Amino acid sequence: MSLKNRLILMNFLQFFIWGSWLITISGYWFQTKQWSGTEFGAIFSTMGIASLFMPAIAGIIADRWLNAEKLLGIFHIFGAVMLFILPQANSPSMMFWLMLLNMIFYMPTIALSITVSYSAMKKSNMNIVKEYPTIRVYGTIGFIVAMWIVSLLKLETSAAQFYVASIASVFLGIYSFSLPKCEIKKQIEEKSFINSLGLNAFSLLKNKKMAIFFVFSMLLGASLQLTNMYGDTFLHDFAKVDAYKDLIAVKFPAIIMSISQISETLFILTIPFFLKKFGIKKVMLFSMIAWVLRFGLFGYGDPAGGLWMIILSCIVYGMAFDFFNISGSLYVEIESDSSIRASSQGLFMMMTNGFGAILGSWTSGIIIDNFFVSKAGAIEWQGVWFTFAAYSLVVAIVFAIIFKHKHDPKAIESFQH
Repeated sequence: MSLKNRLILMNFLQFFIWGSWLITISGYWFQTKQWSGTEFGAIFSTMGIASLFMPAIAGIIADRWLNAEKLLGIFHIFGAVMLFILPQANSPSMMFWLMLLNMIFYMPTIALSITVSYSAMKKSNMNIVKEYPTIRVYGTIGFIVAMWIVSLLKLETSAAQFYVASIASVFLGIYSFSLPKCEIKKQIEEKSFINSLGLNAFSLLKNKKMAIFFVFSMLLGASLQLTNMYGDTFLHDFAKVDAYKDLIAVKFPAIIMSISQISETLFILTIPFFLKKFGIKKVMLFSMIAWVLRFGLFGYGDPAGGLWMIILSCIVYGMAFDFFNISGSLYVEIESDSSIRASSQGLFMMMTNGFGAILGSWTSGIIIDNFFVSKAGAIEWQGVWFTFAAYSLVVAIVFAIIFKHKHDPKAIESFQH
């Protein structure tokens, strides 16, 4: 199997695991268990809590002591165990602790998979900016396939979705040990305690431009959590209305939501062009504007006459997600010294899936429970989506004013090996 195909399989499984439950867990939580929004916010915050320290720690270990591909395999095997146990949770608190353990093992694998890909591609003299997006797109395809399997098997509101994820995690864990070796940088000269641990990646925060970039990465990370948390159960709730309950969008919400990931597969291929043509600032700004449209269209849409708005919202999601996540990781790779690149990717994941996830999950759960739940106990979704849209608009305006960056197309073109 060629290197490209080996990395494609890794990315496919990496996001198949997540796609098996990330979008549909809300259906299980609200429709089957009928637990509260605040408690659900706590569940989603587990990925944020884990991302505060695990990706950075994993990056440090991969930079200094243990090959990244081996660490990737170990984490996925332990994660598979947690996913297998999750269905046994019979209370929100038990679910919280099991999910936290799962996230402690899963979240660092996102950055580790990027590190493994970049390392192998550099050794083979591949053009990362040009060819990595065509490899990473299969991660999105894996996410889509997982969502379709869970939806078509009627597992959207079932705990069985976690078993699907567990099986995939075991497979990837074993497969990871066969991936190209990521060399550990062993240097003889004495280093400070901070440098020896790889914590010098945090020196990036001394650079004002990078510090601002990471802050807005956190704010955009919050937007990502909002759409992942509530999209599936939003469509499930239309089943309570007789006029909508038999429509396809209500019967198979995950399949409708998967249009978002299908859109990703298209937008991800445009990243090299947009990044070289417009630069990181405009690409990030495009992402922020896309989030405003994502939430606003959900606010106006419905599964019948307004289905086109829900579908358009899902299409817009591709730009919102890719222009932030993929372009952001490439930007961090370009701005970081080669000795701290794994740690730098861990720091990027910490800001987006760590602080960002906590900000989005905790606050959204509290806001929904306190302001958008009717006396009958139903969630007033239009108000929820419009609030999220307003938040994204404010973030976009402030970013356009504060973030200063001079685009240099040659810097992007020169980043090939």
